[in-house]
Amino acid sequence: MKPSSIASSIVGAVVAFAIVFVAGSAAAQVFGPERWFTDRSTDVKEPPAGPAPRTADGHPDLSGVWWPGGDVAVTNLPVGESRAPSGPPRQDPGSPALYASLYKPELAAKAKTLGEKDDPALRCIPSVIGPHVSLVDQGYIGQIVQTPTFVVLLTETYHGFKIIPIDGRGHRDDVAPSYRGDSVGHWEGDTLVVDSTNFNGQNWLFDHGNVSFYSEALHVLERYRRVDAATLEIATTIEDPGMITQPWHVATHRLKLAPFDQIMEVLCTNVETASLMEAAAKDNYGRK
Repeated sequence: MKPSSIASSIVGAVVAFAIVFVAGSAAAQVFGPERWFTDRSTDVKEPPAGPAPRTADGHPDLSGVWWPGGDVAVTNLPVGESRAPSGPPRQDPGSPALYASLYKPELAAKAKTLGEKDDPALRCIPSVIGPHVSLVDQGYIGQIVQTPTFVVLLTETYHGFKIIPIDGRGHRDDVAPSYRGDSVGHWEGDTLVVDSTNFNGQNWLFDHGNVSFYSEALHVLERYRRVDAATLEIATTIEDPGMITQPWHVATHRLKLAPFDQIMEVLCTNVETASLMEAAAKDNYGRK
């Protein structure tokens, strides 16, 4: 087992249940490794950047394990201190700084009553996007397996998956709504466009206390582009016209090809955190 894989996986598990913050510029147009790391491991050898590999049908091959490029530097917050909820950085610095600020007036009042203790992720429920993109969800590592018919996204943290048909079929109408929705994909040149609908509205969009509830009309559009042999960029747009006043364009997210070829199992089992945080909130712990 590769030490870098183990370390990064442990970080993914810790981040899912700890209140942490990561330094970075929220207005960056493209964000990647520099957003998360202060000290990158010296033993991580990035593969030389050549052209993106292609499959037999001529499309870019998105297959591989993708991560930010090293282990994550995180800092614990003091008791009683809270990170300002925001979600992933927005694409347009001129748009509202917080996703919650896009809620319609009647929903904005609800958002103000919610916080970290209400986050479904504390009960081992995956988010729609997480802190960055749906490929990695609540963690930092994901794997893509591509065939002529499907692109499969494997998420290390919570050990989730998403199966995306790319053969021209439409959305299924015979499946129940789910946390990760129903996805179909198609190619626009060298970019894979993934269209996701049929979410169940029972989880949040983002991570770790970022208030981001949504309706079952949620529509998520992701664009995957392998820039070169070592780099994958993902752009995400969120639409939920019954809940927010305008679409939310997440800043383009950049991942690097990992120096290992399989993700690990990082399951979610610690559900006691939710009850502890709820009890602390009732007692106003750390804020007296």
